[in-house]
Amino acid sequence: MKRTRFIFQVATLFGDLTAATLAVFVAHRLQRALRPGSVDRFLVYLPYLLVLLAAIVLVFFFTKRYHRRRPESLIDSISVTAWAVTVAWLMSLTAVYFFANQESNLLSRQMPRGFVLGVWALTILFIGVSRYVLARVFMFFQSHGYGRDRVLVVGTGDVGRMLVQKLESTSGVGHEVIGFVETNSDNPTMVGVPVLGRPADLPKVIEEYAVDEVVIGVPEASHRQLVNLIALCEREKVSIKVFPDVFQIMATEVRVSDLAGLPLLTIRDVALRGWRLSLKRIFDLVFSVLGLIFLSPLMLLIALLVKLESPGPVFYIQERMGLDARPFPMLKFRSMRTDAEQTGPGWTTENDPRKTRLGSLLRKISIDELPQLINVVRGDMSLVGPRPERPVYVEQFRQYIPRYMDRHREKAGMTGWAQINGLRGDTSIVERTKYDLWYIENWSIWLDFKICFRTILSMFGDRNAY
Repeated sequence: MKRTRFIFQVATLFGDLTAATLAVFVAHRLQRALRPGSVDRFLVYLPYLLVLLAAIVLVFFFTKRYHRRRPESLIDSISVTAWAVTVAWLMSLTAVYFFANQESNLLSRQMPRGFVLGVWALTILFIGVSRYVLARVFMFFQSHGYGRDRVLVVGTGDVGRMLVQKLESTSGVGHEVIGFVETNSDNPTMVGVPVLGRPADLPKVIEEYAVDEVVIGVPEASHRQLVNLIALCEREKVSIKVFPDVFQIMATEVRVSDLAGLPLLTIRDVALRGWRLSLKRIFDLVFSVLGLIFLSPLMLLIALLVKLESPGPVFYIQERMGLDARPFPMLKFRSMRTDAEQTGPGWTTENDPRKTRLGSLLRKISIDELPQLINVVRGDMSLVGPRPERPVYVEQFRQYIPRYMDRHREKAGMTGWAQINGLRGDTSIVERTKYDLWYIENWSIWLDFKICFRTILSMFGDRNAY
């Protein structure tokens, strides 16, 4: 595992250097094409390139970008890389301006603004793509058994089972669950993974099975028991992660601070307030109006097809719960027969006989939701947020799901963090709630852009869309 990790780090470093060099070269070629009288020889930029490469390595090293990380999506890879590249780019410009020989007139004549800005943009793009490709290559090797983290789960109850299911079902994380350590002999749940021992056997199990990471999933353990478990693991110098107790239903960002040397947990609530609320509303208005304008021909066509296929209205208007648990009329293209709810409300299933043929297609690619752009313009909804539920379901869920009503602290959305992570349709409401709370308390305008972008990409490949 250590050798594989080292190879991946070296490959990432080489990829960064190659991508940055290519960015400078492409910027030079573009500069020559756009300004024929500019510098002909690429070697003139060699001193600047060397300074840029050194700055990139320093910034990436001190921000731990060469530490092995879990695979990222392409948009995440580019966005996370952008900040580090920008700092390195500014450092390189500062160094070149400070140390350049003024008589050579290097920067004013041979490094025009267009070239410098081109280097910045292309470096972000090329390094982001390079890291994304390398991560996918590393995932390929992990899928064939190379470079996986061997994980030991402490706890054989419901939490331990959930942790194993998450570790095994999440694609691309490079985990190999080798077994459980049993902490409670009453009715252990093993889900096909062997029980390798008891807590006292932890040092022996870690050494014998070459464990890389221990995940402790015993939220009911006392403080003393938890400390003892960690102490047993620390003897073997493995990575230790703890599934918390009271924080398991909390999506808020938690960080460690101190008070005169005394460690404290700071829980940061960044829910939408003040200027954030105004910025999100501007985002909603701009893109919903643009969406209505550009998608109006498609929406008119769908309305005509709905009317031609079956008798009844074009739109299906349903009461949903939005901001502050206030009801509002949510619009959709009608995808079911008009008598679909004669026996009362019910969840839509994959092969629901109530759906029309056109309705099945509309639901499959999620364009039955397009009229909700009108809800966004009206202010009933946002483009991104927790998906609204019907009042009858809200009353049920609030009874047994902790913090469920906190979803209504913000406007309901056409799409959301839970939906792009596969939690839509007939999926776990508990899991959806956790994702919704995480979104509310970690909102940023960039996160909204990312969710909208991923929603568009997943329209034709979502298995839970029905």
